[in-house]
Amino acid sequence: MGQPFFRWIMNHPWLTLLAWLLLIVAIGKGASNLSFSNDYRMFFSEDNPQLQAFDALQNTYTKNDNVLFVLTPKSGDVFTPETLDAVEWLTNESWQIPFNIRVDSISNYQHTAADGDDLIVRDLVEGALDFSDKDLQEAREIALNEPLLVNRLISPSGHVTGVNVTIQLPGKAMDEVPQTAAFSKELAKRFSEKYPNIEMRLTGMIIMNNAFPEASQGDVKKLYPLMFLLIFIVVGFMLRSASSMFGTAVVIIISIVTTMGLTGWLGIKLSPPTMSVPVMVMTLAVADCVHILVSFLHGMRDGLDKMSAMLESLRINLTPIFLTTLTTAIGFMSLNFSDAPPFRDLGNMTAMGVTAAFFLSITLLPAIIMLLPIRARQGKDARGQESINAFAEFVIRRRKQLFWGMAGIITILVVQIPRNDLNDVFVEYFDESIPFRADTDYASENLTGIYLIEYSLPAPGDGEVSNPEFLQHVENFANWYREQPGVMHVNTITDIMKRLNKNMHGDDPAMYKLPTDRELSAQYLLLYEFSLPFGLDLNNQINVKKSATRVVVTMKTMSTEEILAMERNAQAWFAENTPEYLQADGASPTVMFANIGHRNIRSMINGTTVALVLISFILIIALRSLPVGMLSLVPNLAPIMMAFGLWAIFVGQVGLALSVVSGMTLGIVVDDTVHFLSKYLRAKREKGLNSEDAVRYAFSTVGTALWVTSLVLIMGFAILSLSNFELNAGMGLLTAITIAIALIADFLFLPPLLMKYGESHK
Repeated sequence: MGQPFFRWIMNHPWLTLLAWLLLIVAIGKGASNLSFSNDYRMFFSEDNPQLQAFDALQNTYTKNDNVLFVLTPKSGDVFTPETLDAVEWLTNESWQIPFNIRVDSISNYQHTAADGDDLIVRDLVEGALDFSDKDLQEAREIALNEPLLVNRLISPSGHVTGVNVTIQLPGKAMDEVPQTAAFSKELAKRFSEKYPNIEMRLTGMIIMNNAFPEASQGDVKKLYPLMFLLIFIVVGFMLRSASSMFGTAVVIIISIVTTMGLTGWLGIKLSPPTMSVPVMVMTLAVADCVHILVSFLHGMRDGLDKMSAMLESLRINLTPIFLTTLTTAIGFMSLNFSDAPPFRDLGNMTAMGVTAAFFLSITLLPAIIMLLPIRARQGKDARGQESINAFAEFVIRRRKQLFWGMAGIITILVVQIPRNDLNDVFVEYFDESIPFRADTDYASENLTGIYLIEYSLPAPGDGEVSNPEFLQHVENFANWYREQPGVMHVNTITDIMKRLNKNMHGDDPAMYKLPTDRELSAQYLLLYEFSLPFGLDLNNQINVKKSATRVVVTMKTMSTEEILAMERNAQAWFAENTPEYLQADGASPTVMFANIGHRNIRSMINGTTVALVLISFILIIALRSLPVGMLSLVPNLAPIMMAFGLWAIFVGQVGLALSVVSGMTLGIVVDDTVHFLSKYLRAKREKGLNSEDAVRYAFSTVGTALWVTSLVLIMGFAILSLSNFELNAGMGLLTAITIAIALIADFLFLPPLLMKYGESHK
């Protein structure tokens, strides 16, 4: 693109506007194809080994996606006629929830008892309003002494109970989760109206899935308007030109429309991480506009006419803006190395957005400026220019102290990086203002958790699940897990087998142990299965061939490191205590989330390395200087490492979202370096200035634009820290810190670096 092209644009502004309008209409139609992914599986690629293990387990047994109603009677006692009647009512009504395959509660718990030689299997609670005190006491004693219920469907003290609905989604429509969650919430509302003396809370994997769009909707309502407001305050204060502000606003809006339209055409599903894309595109688009408009207004103040000022601005800014767009796009596209698909989508969408912003800023923005009345106010920027010139003199005068001082600070912060722990708590992805988070925290503290580790333990062969030796190994494993800190409940077939053995020996408490005879064990299991009502069979615990059983470990809310340590200890227990055939890996969404951070950090190291090599190569070619290109690596890499060092000091925990920050910010922090270096080299090559004067020239021509665009970027990403979704909040905060440090490095470290090592390089 040369001067003739830009001159044509400015001579034909209406044609330029019309061309963009037609293009945006065509691209924008793609937004109608947008849909929102509301499944926690979106964070895992199809080849993720933990996802594959979990799918294999769920294909063997029934799925365990669930809705959990948590009931807290204000009386503090579940075992009253009113509360038990409420549990019965909710249990029966829950069968109407879409896609349910099972409902479990203390009311329909299949209690077994001996009646002579017969085995009686019945609901624990039926007709609760007619219960006598004796009946209530009996139900209490049975429930609070049943391992299958305590810390799963009833609290140990009997003050909270739950109704768990197992959901099996067909996976054929996008509205399955919202439909199920909406029905469940409506049922909860009906329950609260019918039983006002019982507090109702909702949690479970279905409710968590539905919380993803809830968090994103909150961000759209809160963050987008705030970002628009702050941008226009800063741009207005900086440019003091209504026409320039209007042109910037048009570029921002069309950049976002283009991004979302292309996203729809490409079939990319929206997710909580990608809902931050408009804010990112907004901030990055402003940077392009500000650089062009600052130089344009400066030219007009120097006496140039509108077209000449814009042509000169495009001449001096085209290369650096193109380079910053390219490097930013490369940085974001490095997210394709991420093991979490939403972050790949985030990278690709933002890369499309910044590319669109580049073309809009060099074509549509000049056309708009040509159509609008604009007058550069003389003297308005004098004070600001004096300040930046004075700052440049300070940097030149104190270059030695700044060089060694900044080098020392960089070193101190970089050595702090190993203090960061790779850790996450996935329930805390959601802000406490989101009902799912508050209800889940309450459930974990008072009833049970949603953190699970599941095992499919293989028996020696088909039909061998009732083998006493195998059952004893399963029992030993379950007992070991029950002793581990943070474990709330272990669901295993051995508890049923012990109860059946007691029942078949006249309910003798001494016989509450595993049967020792294989034939009797198989008969007990068969008799029990034939006695179970529809929907409450053992398919969730035993596979069809009866060659394996499922053990489900429920834990309190834990960090990923604690979960991974738990699973490692379990594998060590297997190796030491069970036959080789009984080895099994833990599988569940909990295990998947625990591993994804570690997998993602390794993937992003590769992605960031590739991006760094590409960006370095591009800078060396574009700047036409190997030494200066190599010097640029220091202010490009240092901010990222310094930010993680600072994070280690004040936070010390890096999770899934923060693992992508290095790739994201690499392309962004290069922007300031490119603009400063391009002006520095222009001064040396075109004006023949020495390094000191070239630094003065760079500060005077681009210094103001750099701190303004950096301020906009810092504010844009800092606003993300207000997100209800912790992945976005943490990512935004660390990115804002990185950009702030990058500005400091480019103002206080890059100039001394150039004056020390860049004197002879033109």
